[in-house]
Amino acid sequence: MRERPNIMVVVCDTFRRDHLGAYGNPFIKTPNLDRLARSSVVFENHIVSSFPTMPARADILTGNFSYTFMGWEPLPKNVPTLPGLLSEAGYATMGVVDTPFFVRDGFGYDRGFDDFIWVRGQGDDTRPSERSDYRATWREESDRLAARTMTEAERWLERHYKEPFFLYVDTWDPHEPWDAPEYYTEHYRPGYDGRTLYPAYGKWRDAGLSEDDIALAHATYCGEVTMVDRWVGRLLDKLDVLGIRDDTWVFFTSDHGFYFGEHGYFGKADWVHDPEAEVSASADIPAWLAESWLLTVGWSPLYRELTNIPLIVRAPDVDAGRRAAMTNAPDIAPTILDIAGARKPETMRGESFEGVIFGEKKEHRPFVVSSWPLYFAEGAVTTAVDSRARRIANYMPITVSTKETTVVLGGPADYPEMYDLADDPGEAKNVWEKRHEEGGDLASRAVSFLENLGTPEGHLAPRRMALHEFANLKGNAKKRTEEAL
Repeated sequence: MRERPNIMVVVCDTFRRDHLGAYGNPFIKTPNLDRLARSSVVFENHIVSSFPTMPARADILTGNFSYTFMGWEPLPKNVPTLPGLLSEAGYATMGVVDTPFFVRDGFGYDRGFDDFIWVRGQGDDTRPSERSDYRATWREESDRLAARTMTEAERWLERHYKEPFFLYVDTWDPHEPWDAPEYYTEHYRPGYDGRTLYPAYGKWRDAGLSEDDIALAHATYCGEVTMVDRWVGRLLDKLDVLGIRDDTWVFFTSDHGFYFGEHGYFGKADWVHDPEAEVSASADIPAWLAESWLLTVGWSPLYRELTNIPLIVRAPDVDAGRRAAMTNAPDIAPTILDIAGARKPETMRGESFEGVIFGEKKEHRPFVVSSWPLYFAEGAVTTAVDSRARRIANYMPITVSTKETTVVLGGPADYPEMYDLADDPGEAKNVWEKRHEEGGDLASRAVSFLENLGTPEGHLAPRRMALHEFANLKGNAKKRTEEAL
């Protein structure tokens, strides 16, 4: 192995961990990622930190808990980035992405890369100023965005494989719209007729959808998972073709999962759409958002279908195996800096789990906090969910995960939730009433953790109020769990 090994990170958006054979799924075809897992360290408890898409990328690229200081917004210019630090250490750094929010509108998530390619086409149909007809030009599978992204990464490797490199590859698939070639979906829905369904982003029954509608959507998603697996496999094979497999660390992960009917949801959140509500530019809202329409974000807890994500690390000279240690996205950057022998800035709050990879440590974190941007407040208009302005209906809940339990904590009007994962892995039975002292202790530790990260007190106060309100099960808050289930 080289003194300074190569490092490749592959991020696939909205990739549910339980849809990989490596994590126990016997039905969905992911042969290439399963093959990677057989020669890798597979993390059993890699949990979402910042949610959703771009906050999660900020965690990966900066090694910080972005939910404490930013939302879905441009990357702060004073925050060091992983590719920038590796570039300073002598690595050739490259980003190849088709996830559409890295650089448009001045977001600056390409900062620190020596070179960067945005394969355009994903998400453009959601913005009036960027309606793309790219999908109309598709003639074969290789025209798909995931295929083009992996191919661009292959081409870059052909030019740079003889020098130490950091290659970051990020594809939006299997994010919706699920439009892989029909032969992929036919694996999961025999006789598939080509029909597609966009997620409701809310309660699927309230949206008038049937169980077959959800099954159809899930089949198209699974088809896209299998397509993504094929093209990631091609990129992995390129390391063998170039003779650099034994000199290259590979990280495979995602940003979050997706609900296909679990807990009554179809999507990632409960969005109430009002296409007639215009957003006007103001001092608080950038002018480019005036073309967007206002959407309300309702009660949207982060359950395991969203928070439990894959992390597979293939490391030279490290035996394959499973790791039970709890990790999250901000830990990836400091781990990679350790591997590269590069400096870690004092401002980077993630913690390296290199010792866990090598089997020198069994544990890493006692719990993980998964959260929407913490400045969500009732009635606020924010761009922190995505690139559209949205009104927040209530304080967005945080999820605190251990190996044994999860706690969902909202604001002072939200009854907390606690789940015993050994008896209730589907998080269907709220045991807060019976175990509120234990749940309250875990939630208090989580709030202290956020405080130690420098989270503004204004963001923490609603959670403290919730703990005080329900410490002895007093208060008049509505039990949302029964409604949701």
